Amino acid sequence: MSQFIEITDKTVDEAITTACRKLGVTSSKLEFEIIQREKAGFLGIGAKPAIIKARIKDTSNHTQEILDKVMEKAGKKIEKEASATDKKSAVKEEKPAPAAPAAPAASVAPAAPDAPAKEEQGEEKREHRRRNRKGRRSGRKEGFAEGSEKAPRAPRADRAAAEEQAQVSEEEKSARPAQEPRKKPVVVPQLTQEQIDEIKQKAHAFLMDVFGAMNMEVEIKEDYNSEKGLLMINIEGDDMGILIGKRGQTLDSLQYLVSLIVNKGIDGYIHVKADTENYRERRRKTLENLARNIAFKVKKTRRPVALEPMNPYERRIIHSALQGDKFVTTYSEGEEPNRKVIVTLKKQ
Repeated sequence: MSQFIEITDKTVDEAITTACRKLGVTSSKLEFEIIQREKAGFLGIGAKPAIIKARIKDTSNHTQEILDKVMEKAGKKIEKEASATDKKSAVKEEKPAPAAPAAPAASVAPAAPDAPAKEEQGEEKREHRRRNRKGRRSGRKEGFAEGSEKAPRAPRADRAAAEEQAQVSEEEKSARPAQEPRKKPVVVPQLTQEQIDEIKQKAHAFLMDVFGAMNMEVEIKEDYNSEKGLLMINIEGDDMGILIGKRGQTLDSLQYLVSLIVNKGIDGYIHVKADTENYRERRRKTLENLARNIAFKVKKTRRPVALEPMNPYERRIIHSALQGDKFVTTYSEGEEPNRKVIVTLKKQ
């Protein structure tokens, strides 16, 4: 935000005009405060000039509001289109399958000619089972008679120790820090040059609509990496700090919306990386320095430290920065969007 400058002139209107000329803006973009209004005096005696303090109006909040509204509207439109596509696919899946031909009636087996024969067979089976049970009982008795014994039971103290050890191992498992969940490998889409050009055009058109609604003049460059399935978008223009937002939240939201657009109807997944003024690289270096400073603090105080909530990309930077440290380890806890990294000492 620019500093106030003090302007002295004959009247307030002339002072405002002078301030606009010095700051190079129109009166609509000027913020001023009247310190002293002009006084004509009597016959020129006691006359006083007008004094104002002026500066360029801070339009970042207004621009941010416009950006939020445009992105919210675009997000709702994209979600509506995606839900409509899902409904169409669900209707196709729910179409009833053609009815299977009716099975032929089961043939009725002829009745047994003679019931007494069945009874004789049943009696023979029951007699056979009785003989088997009798043989098994006699075999067990003979085994005990020859001196075979049951396996001795473990002493009560040993059993208690084993149960306690099992309980401790369960507690250790539950207390083990949860690392970042491993994601399934993403399938890189195989695209033709025509499809790549179409994806770039979609992303470019969407971003130009957003910045056009904000009356911002920007230059957008798109580059696609076919091996990684990565669409890199670089945005250049004036006052890009508004686009970045607090800790890159606005840029991340814009990146997410572009990702939804370019992945619509694609077999696989295209990663989108939106950047401006080399913010991503500067943020990465900042997080790596933060990770090293926090690790030093943990080693000194021997107490774990919880970092502020971060998105998955930034949490991975912290994990990678301290992965080779011999004395500290990292894990994540909490639910999105409040999931954060914990830095703690390794167990010796």
